[in-house]
Amino acid sequence: MDASTTQAVKAPTVKLLIGGHFVESQTTQWRDVVNPATQEVLARVPFATPEEVNAAVAAGKEAFMTWKKTPIGTRARIFLKLQQLIRENMAELAATLTAEQGKTLPDAEGDVFRGLEVVEHAASIGNLQLGELANNVANGVDTYTRLQPLGVCAGITPFNFPAMIPLWMFPMAIATGNTFVLKPSEQDPMVTMRLCELALEAGIPPGVLNVVHGGEDVVNAICDHPDIQAISFVGSTKVGTHVYNRASLAGKRVQCMMGAKNHAIVMPDANKEQTLNAIAGAAFGAAGQRCMALSVVVLVGEAQQWIPDLVAKAQSLKINAGTHKGTDVGPLVSCAALSRVEGLIERGVADGATLELDGRKPQVPGYEKGNFVGPTVFSGVKSGMSIYDQEIFGPVLCLSSASDLDEAIALINSNPNGNGTAIFTQSGAAARRFEEEIDVGQVGINVPIPVPVPMFSFTGSRASKLGDLGPYGKQVVLFYTQTKTVTSRWFDDSTTAHGVNTTISLK
Repeated sequence: MDASTTQAVKAPTVKLLIGGHFVESQTTQWRDVVNPATQEVLARVPFATPEEVNAAVAAGKEAFMTWKKTPIGTRARIFLKLQQLIRENMAELAATLTAEQGKTLPDAEGDVFRGLEVVEHAASIGNLQLGELANNVANGVDTYTRLQPLGVCAGITPFNFPAMIPLWMFPMAIATGNTFVLKPSEQDPMVTMRLCELALEAGIPPGVLNVVHGGEDVVNAICDHPDIQAISFVGSTKVGTHVYNRASLAGKRVQCMMGAKNHAIVMPDANKEQTLNAIAGAAFGAAGQRCMALSVVVLVGEAQQWIPDLVAKAQSLKINAGTHKGTDVGPLVSCAALSRVEGLIERGVADGATLELDGRKPQVPGYEKGNFVGPTVFSGVKSGMSIYDQEIFGPVLCLSSASDLDEAIALINSNPNGNGTAIFTQSGAAARRFEEEIDVGQVGINVPIPVPVPMFSFTGSRASKLGDLGPYGKQVVLFYTQTKTVTSRWFDDSTTAHGVNTTISLK
């Protein structure tokens, strides 16, 4: 449902966070937050006005003047407290996430937990924000660097990970001394707002963290605002490219993690049962609504005979609302997403792919209005087909074939995206050749979704990423700080007789 001026549905309103206060928006544009399993309206989210966006940025700018001088240890202790609060409220956070996004409760807990890992990493910021020092680079001259915060930074997050991705962003930005304006997805902002409540409870001062809601107009306002210094984005390639171009033109630092078409190679020597389990989980978990979902499997040689076994594994998965125990595949996030995925399945058939398993219109008793698509498997998928060329973002797995490893690597490298890839094999030589030759940012060896832990950074590449630095780990400290190099000399009596030096050398 698009933003509208109607307010017929009476439901709780999602608030803005400006200057430490949760405030009611004065907008006339609202969107319903809908449970994708039942179509129940859970809340109404505002599309913030330009004045409200400006107020959020102004609050961040004012708070920055004192926050940037706050001791590193003080900032770190706030995130130690936040990780404790997140752990204590894990069940509530997961339940809220499942209600508004649709993923299963265990997967919702995983969503929160992967963000929690970054919060824990933010608590160790002192080790990551160390500068460098060299004594006596010339006679009595020392050079050192300071990593100083930028100012007001902003984050724009997607619907598919409404806990994890906001927690990728604001903890690291704030821990490095910046203030932050967050724009969550308007489809499922409730768990994000609860995390922000916990952040304030943990001790984040007024104005250091602010939240605005909205669509394209708010995104553009963030890109254009002269007081925002850096923007972190996760979402579609179309929107990410727009954000990168527009914000870069406005002189901002920008990092955009965008779309994907993740491939996995299955070698004939792979452990069959472990591989099939890994593929099914990575392809159909979260109803395929992950930028790191496994969407194409390249079966090499005799592994092409595994198709019936893979279809049987997909058929064994349970489709239901995310709140039901034992559910493997929940609903898609919206009616629009359902229509799009069903349309792409139809186009896959029309393009000549073999529909091995059709997941359309599954029967889910008690949830007849839910946005459900069951696991779907195509074989004979080739470049040029819509289901191969487009990111489906649903529980649809495409199977391709190759005669050998080199042909499989060439297929993956010819795809424009470079988010994640994997190989399943028991051959160290094959795995090593794969990791050296593959042109993709994140590589798994017998790991289907190779998202790195927070000590490292998310390293998608090519069309899946714009900007040089990743969203967490050591790279993001560089993204959220400005390196200032200082060269100093303290004179003593012995240096006063050197006279004037008109060269560029230090003596």
